[in-house]
Amino acid sequence: MLPLPEDPAPDKDPTPPPTPPPPPAPASAPDPAPAPVKRSVVRSLLRLWPYLRPMRARYFTAAFVAVVASCLSLVIPLVLKWMVDGPVAERDPGGVWLGALAVLGLGVAEAVLFGLRRWLVARPSTGVEAALRGDLYRRLQRLPVAFHDRWASGQLLSRATTDLSLLRMFIVFPLTFLFVNAVTVLAGFVVLLAQDWTLGLVLLVPVVPLIVGCSVFETRYSKVARRAQDQVGDLTTVVEESVLGIRVVKGFGRHRSQARAFALTAGRLRGTELRKARLLASVWAFITIVPELAVGAALVLGTLQVADGTLSAGTLVAFLSTALALRWPVESIGFLLAMSQEAATATERYFEVMDEAEEEPGRPAAAPASAAVPASAAGSRGGVVFENVSFRYPDAPADAPPVLRGVDLRVRPGETLALVGATGSGKTTLTALVPRLHELTAGRILLDGEDITAMPRERLRSLVAVAFEEPTLFSASVRENVLMGAAPDAGDPELRRALDVAQAGFVADLPGGAGTQVGEQGLSLSGGQRQRLALARAVVGRPRFLVLDDPLSALDVHTEALVEAALREVLRDTTALVVAHRPSTVLLADRVALLSEGRIAAVGTHHELLRTSAEYAWLMSGAAAEARRDGER
Repeated sequence: MLPLPEDPAPDKDPTPPPTPPPPPAPASAPDPAPAPVKRSVVRSLLRLWPYLRPMRARYFTAAFVAVVASCLSLVIPLVLKWMVDGPVAERDPGGVWLGALAVLGLGVAEAVLFGLRRWLVARPSTGVEAALRGDLYRRLQRLPVAFHDRWASGQLLSRATTDLSLLRMFIVFPLTFLFVNAVTVLAGFVVLLAQDWTLGLVLLVPVVPLIVGCSVFETRYSKVARRAQDQVGDLTTVVEESVLGIRVVKGFGRHRSQARAFALTAGRLRGTELRKARLLASVWAFITIVPELAVGAALVLGTLQVADGTLSAGTLVAFLSTALALRWPVESIGFLLAMSQEAATATERYFEVMDEAEEEPGRPAAAPASAAVPASAAGSRGGVVFENVSFRYPDAPADAPPVLRGVDLRVRPGETLALVGATGSGKTTLTALVPRLHELTAGRILLDGEDITAMPRERLRSLVAVAFEEPTLFSASVRENVLMGAAPDAGDPELRRALDVAQAGFVADLPGGAGTQVGEQGLSLSGGQRQRLALARAVVGRPRFLVLDDPLSALDVHTEALVEAALREVLRDTTALVVAHRPSTVLLADRVALLSEGRIAAVGTHHELLRTSAEYAWLMSGAAAEARRDGER
């Protein structure tokens, strides 16, 4: 039986959950995917067939070439048999040279064919990897925000890099050689049995223990391979968060604790990789020793037959040469199975993401609504309307109250409505529902009388522009970051206007002006500069609807006043919903809505709410005091 080390207790679960990074690392979520359904290796790998189908001709040709090359090695023992029983026995030097040239020619032909096989699979394998990576990236773009909230970014990165590299390696080598080696072994045993059936039966004895041992190995290795690949994702998350949060790490002097967290996560991965190595070493030793014992027994038995005269010396040489030629196809079973298991696990991890449901493109509304609202209805249905809107996060506990409960609110066409509320009241969540970054749980939202769930997302997001409180910039130029919010044909005039509105004159002082690369996350800029560029991105496309989530929070009082003055001109031509904390931002709005514990508590002008709502007055008095302190500083 295969002498594999026993699994420790944690391995008994056939689908162990990924190990989350330990504290005190930055919040690193474990892989949120549900425990994968246990599939056979073949069933998992068959999911790759749609990617392999366009290149199947080259793969089948490569497999055929490899089979021919491998079978050429089985012809060499037959040439040796002819040489030993013929020219060598008859002391014919010419025949020996002829046989030697034949062996050399077969060896060269085998090498050329194997080189041809590698050339045939090189381009398709990289093409399959590129197609898989492209589909994964496109799927990540289409998955809902709730998915990205649940999944650790390191887990997604490891699937797009490490796992796809494993799949490419599988396509290049094991995918072909599992078939090639099986054909070679079968052909080799036919040759062995044809030469001497009794010796051939001796070499067939190890087949049963090899099958049992490989089955045990496959079961145990699959669990360890899954754990290792999940731990790679955890480690990637720790590294990514440490790099992105380097200012926090340095600012609080937490580099030692981060190093300990990294070392602990890396140590877990190392332990799992050593476990894999021990399993592979055990199966390799087993697969090597058992056939060698059978070859040794066949050698003894064959020598006795040669001594008795029942077997020619040439036949024994050919038999043993054939058996030795089969050593590599048999001994390679262990690591081919290991690579196949890792590829199957990588396939499962890849399709865990690909099987996630995409954002709904838009479903028919309960009552069909035309994009063009009749003039008679425009007054009552235009602008942004929230009708009995409720929302609960998909992963919230069942007994947790919804974030929003029965919100009824209307922003008139061309009106700016400020949304005010205490921290946690649901302001940001409400604004995220307008461009369908989250799907509302109940109720509906209308834009100019049209239900947003009936709109294609592309059209909806062309109508609604958003500026988030936390500005996100990409590793691109200022121009590319700002024009991301505009039509494809937008150019410098639109860029200059948007930068003027956002009071982003600092762009002219950058080394390359608007062509300056801002770096990852835009961290080469200050918080206020990043926020102004994010605001410019929101207004550059002259959107019909504008959603601003406290877009001026990082600005000083004087810059805020300049931005507000320019922003008033923009707000005249759009319908806007603005999350506000400062009285100065509230004064940009025509009306104010007070959100309290997920409900609209009051709606009115700023001065009306100061008189009629104690909660609003309290919020604004605190905001005013904070603004004064900021001004004094």
